[in-house]
Amino acid sequence: MSITMNLYYTGKDDAARKFAEEMVSSGTVAKIRAESGNLRYDYFISTQDPETVLLIDSWENQAAIDAHHASPMMGVIANLREKYDLRMTAERYLSDESGVPASDQKFIRK
Repeated sequence: MSITMNLYYTGKDDAARKFAEEMVSSGTVAKIRAESGNLRYDYFISTQDPETVLLIDSWENQAAIDAHHASPMMGVIANLREKYDLRMTAERYLSDESGVPASDQKFIRK
């Protein structure tokens, strides 16, 4: 069962977008994606709140998340959060191993 965290970063004066851009340009995102157990690490800009950026962060299991939290990447992330004075909210989701039900498939355009 995989675990996905939706992390909402909010700041002022484009700070959240600048944070995400620096995470990518510094190579930090690439290093996180290369960590064992990482399934996804992608930033998205909100169309409803331009001061908020969403990070979708997925891992194979809790052990992979714990290893990531113990890695040097967390220090880099924490420093950038401070640099851009960001606030966060988080949502945690567990995967549904059964996949998308057939009743919902008709709503998905491929």
